Amino acid sequence: MDQEEVTEFLGQVPLLQRLPGSSIRRIAEAVQVKHYEPGEYVAREGEPVDGLCIILDGQAEVSTPASTEEANRPDYVLNKYDYFGYGTNSSVHQVNVIAVSKLNCFVLPNQYGHLLQTKTIWNAEETPENHTLMEQILHLEPLELDIFRGFTLPEAPTFRQVFGGQLIGQALAAASKTVDCLKLVHSLHAIFLIAGDNNMPIIYQVHRERDGTSFATRKVEAKQKGLVIFTLTASFQKEELGFEHQAAIMPDVPPPEQLLNMEEIRERRITDPRFPMQYRNSAAKKKFVPWPIEMRFCEDSTSQHEPSLYYWFRARGKLSEDPALHRCVVAYASDLLYSGVSLNPHRERGLKTFTLSLDHSMWFHKPVKADDWLLYVIDSPSAHGGRGFVTGRMFNRQGELIVSLTQEALIRRAKTPGQTPRPKL
Repeated sequence: MDQEEVTEFLGQVPLLQRLPGSSIRRIAEAVQVKHYEPGEYVAREGEPVDGLCIILDGQAEVSTPASTEEANRPDYVLNKYDYFGYGTNSSVHQVNVIAVSKLNCFVLPNQYGHLLQTKTIWNAEETPENHTLMEQILHLEPLELDIFRGFTLPEAPTFRQVFGGQLIGQALAAASKTVDCLKLVHSLHAIFLIAGDNNMPIIYQVHRERDGTSFATRKVEAKQKGLVIFTLTASFQKEELGFEHQAAIMPDVPPPEQLLNMEEIRERRITDPRFPMQYRNSAAKKKFVPWPIEMRFCEDSTSQHEPSLYYWFRARGKLSEDPALHRCVVAYASDLLYSGVSLNPHRERGLKTFTLSLDHSMWFHKPVKADDWLLYVIDSPSAHGGRGFVTGRMFNRQGELIVSLTQEALIRRAKTPGQTPRPKL
């Protein structure tokens, strides 16, 4: 097997899938191949543990320790992708492992055991505190196989409840950490069920729906207080060559360097004498916390009643290189101003509204760098029955269509200030 084949194989091992892709590649360089004949001991009770052993092909059986009444009775069989020698609190083997057939294994020697212990799911070297805010928001704590825990950070956007983009991004992060690192998400479909509580952790349970040679499918349930508040289904694909065309044309807009960011727009509104003093004073009193996503708007206030919005965006700071992270960041950012576009034609002085995302779908067409500028083109072709429908397209600076999106959101007049319904559907 060449290095790429070893990396691809290791990417199928559930224990390793939660690691950063860079760690899996380093493990692929460090593993050794060992061969065993039928009946040969792979590990003996009481002998030192050499390292993590992963079954490449063949079968081995695990026998109970000799000190038990049912000594040497086969307990269970180890097959391809199964492993042993990791996760025990002992430096010696507690069981016998015997080859049933011709057996080939990858062994990661003990001196490389540190590769299995990473600081975050995105970066093997740095702690979360040294990462960008965006990366911290998308950091998850692995609890068990296919179960992760996420948090709402105090400095993250919340909107009185867990931000929908956070649920999308964190759920996609959980799903991404249960597939081969060579497979990347190409589509996702999310449904929002119940508003999330900012003060509680979120448990993400991943279900492995399918694993194929080219594609993998995952379903994720986000839970609080034992209730499912959000679901996401995502499909992942290994990169391949194929037919290509692009009919979509990027709008002709100014480059981001010529546009104002949100902080500059806020400062202008506070100091511009053309705005009423009451408005300026009110804006100045509001606490302003910069978002983890930088935005630069292409349109001025004269177009605010059109059911469309164009703006450039990128993550603040330099992200880790994991391509799965960049897709999670784009998924997070996609919901920041998305649903509100369907309200644009209906805005009027004194009108109070609330919007809640109902569902959200994305298709990733090409590789993406979330810390480079992307143009987000949003249109709302319809609103009816308390629901607004929006479509989105994201282009890179070269004019390539990177992502397509759709969403339906609940849009209503607010009955009382600050009222937020709990159930969404």
